[in-house]
Amino acid sequence: MRLPCEVIVVYDNSNDTTVPYIEKYARQDDRVISMLNTDAPGPAQAIRFGVMHANSPVAVVTMADGSDDAEQIDDLARLVERGVVIACASRYMSGGQQIGGPFFKSWLSKLAGLSLYWLAKVGTRDATNSFKAYSTEFVRSVGIESDAGFEIGIELIAKARRLRLPVAEIPTIWLERMQGTSNFKVAQWIPRYLQWYRFAFGSRLTVKDFKQSQPERKNIL
Repeated sequence: MRLPCEVIVVYDNSNDTTVPYIEKYARQDDRVISMLNTDAPGPAQAIRFGVMHANSPVAVVTMADGSDDAEQIDDLARLVERGVVIACASRYMSGGQQIGGPFFKSWLSKLAGLSLYWLAKVGTRDATNSFKAYSTEFVRSVGIESDAGFEIGIELIAKARRLRLPVAEIPTIWLERMQGTSNFKVAQWIPRYLQWYRFAFGSRLTVKDFKQSQPERKNIL
């Protein structure tokens, strides 16, 4: 990363085996900030915690497992600085690629991404990828309702579409993690993805509309 930044690393449990490594990096680089997620466990809660504590007008969400290309962080951030509310790293546009990963999960992700792009006009072919840059002003205005898995990415894409706000994408090459075990629970999270998939289709809304309809969406799940 060449742009001035803070690197917020969020973990759910103080017993997490990665904590000593995070603290080591923090001692070596004052841009690194380790944060214990005090809201609730889970990927969505960790992402929300990090974004809401970011001091920058742009927040880039990336996984710490090496799957994402960190050299693209600056390019994503600059797109938000230029005026889009979300900049997506896309595996499914020309020049993008996904290497590895379970076939069924990859197939579902690609189907969702391409159908949302062509049918709902969401502005990206890869709505489900978590590797995105966000306008923190946008995120704080619409809020984050996801409370379990990685559906947070498609939630914010759907909200941007219903607000008719600009979304952009750049191609990326995603590599399946070489070590450790993925925490992606396909069967458990599919209903939550479907909720936001359906939400992307529809008429233009306002931020006030989002807040008024939030209790109704909560009741669905």
